[in-house]
Amino acid sequence: MEFENKVVLLTGASSGIGKSLAVKLADENCSLALIARRKNLLEELLDELKEKPARIKIYQCDVSVKEEVENVVENINNEFNRIDIAILNAGVGAVTKMKSLSSEQAKTIFDINVMGIIHFAEELIPQFLKRREGTIAGVSSLADSKGYPGSGFYCASKAAATILLESMRVELKPFNIKVITVKPGFVKTPMTEKNKFKMPFLMDADKAADIILKGIKKEKRIIQFPLPTVIGSKLIRIIPDTMFE
Repeated sequence: MEFENKVVLLTGASSGIGKSLAVKLADENCSLALIARRKNLLEELLDELKEKPARIKIYQCDVSVKEEVENVVENINNEFNRIDIAILNAGVGAVTKMKSLSSEQAKTIFDINVMGIIHFAEELIPQFLKRREGTIAGVSSLADSKGYPGSGFYCASKAAATILLESMRVELKPFNIKVITVKPGFVKTPMTEKNKFKMPFLMDADKAADIILKGIKKEKRIIQFPLPTVIGSKLIRIIPDTMFE
């Protein structure tokens, strides 16, 4: 799969992995629809990319709000006539303390990390089915493997995203719709900068973006990295609960 001459939708484009993906995609001679909640950061990014070969438009949208997603997809279709590839990267994380559990915090995390994917999929899948082609790359995390202390809502939301994307991939494959699950380990972003714990094999966002784009081009089912964290997450999944606790 090549990005050239394709219309690429990217959520969470204003910072972190999303921004690195946007910068690299802008060199791919594609059409880019960059989406984020913070319009000022999108405008700064657009100015940064103004000399790039890609045709770029920015859209302010909160992926957790269904009506906003409906409107932004309609606007993108009106501007570009179609969407070929959707990289659903928007995500949030927060420290979760079960002694002071907050359903509002849980709702915020799930609404963005899970419902954000669902809202876009709801709009895109009918279009892709009609054309019998299209690609959805949803960003989950290697944190989907276990309920890590202090990250319960984040881990649970990413586990839900992973399972959701797997179901989509199996069901949509007969219709030539590709669904890719992206599972990074620790990546240096504004979100992870808030973490107070040690983050092994911490990776630069630009390197993560390179791996993701290369994986999409190869049409991998699952893009997961870095290898030591992938292996570690698999081992943690199968160890006895008594050892984990």
